[in-house]
Amino acid sequence: MTLPETETITLNPDGSVLFVTLNRPQSRNAMSLTMVDELMAAFDWVEANPEVRAVVLRGAGGHFCAGGDIKDMAGARQQAAAGDDQAFFTLNRRFGAMVSRAERLPAALVCVLEGAVLGGGFGLACVSDVALAAGDARFGLPETGLGVIPAQIAPFVVRRIGLTQARRLALTGERFDGHGARALGVVHEVADSTEELEQRLRHTLEQILRCAPHANRVTKQLVLSVQERPLDAVLDQAARDFADAVTSEEGQEGTLAFVQKRAPDWT
Repeated sequence: MTLPETETITLNPDGSVLFVTLNRPQSRNAMSLTMVDELMAAFDWVEANPEVRAVVLRGAGGHFCAGGDIKDMAGARQQAAAGDDQAFFTLNRRFGAMVSRAERLPAALVCVLEGAVLGGGFGLACVSDVALAAGDARFGLPETGLGVIPAQIAPFVVRRIGLTQARRLALTGERFDGHGARALGVVHEVADSTEELEQRLRHTLEQILRCAPHANRVTKQLVLSVQERPLDAVLDQAARDFADAVTSEEGQEGTLAFVQKRAPDWT
């Protein structure tokens, strides 16, 4: 399956890592409907290529994503005025579907967060498996200050940082930097220079690639299922997955490599 053609994002595969860059720097990578659709196509490609073990998502021009595209909002307003009473619903819900899809990617999702990380960009940060931030990045939920609501983002923010903090951020629109984001639990690591941020990214990818590919995919499914299914059902499925893993080629190779004191063949 060939990489999809894109206009608003760039896709650069490098071995078992796919680098995805939001590429609308003139608008601080504001999330247009075209960008949403192109990200969905990129996620289709990742799911169809199990050799992709990590996806790195970042923004061009010094910013991650400044939120939704005002032009799309204006377009939806025109459609609504012309009689389409689903225009705003369709636009907003499509973005939510993309964020949910990003969260459930079989590959590990690593977000590199610089500059503006606002609105929809904040939502994407909250579904990453690993989030790395520049110390001077600017995070926030500005929606209520604009007379709208963080409709598709709020559930992911609540799951990331908890109800108490999510309420405060959503109802005040407070802005905070990368260090504040780490204190809240939005991001895992913060770097105060470009060089340090790139070094942390390299280290993170090295750690991911040391793990067994199939084991990582199943583990991600397990972790996500904890918040959605009864505990006994989660543990039953986990036991079945464990039994499969132990007897799989990966499980046997991992055990043999440990005994022989060498790296397993997937590294």
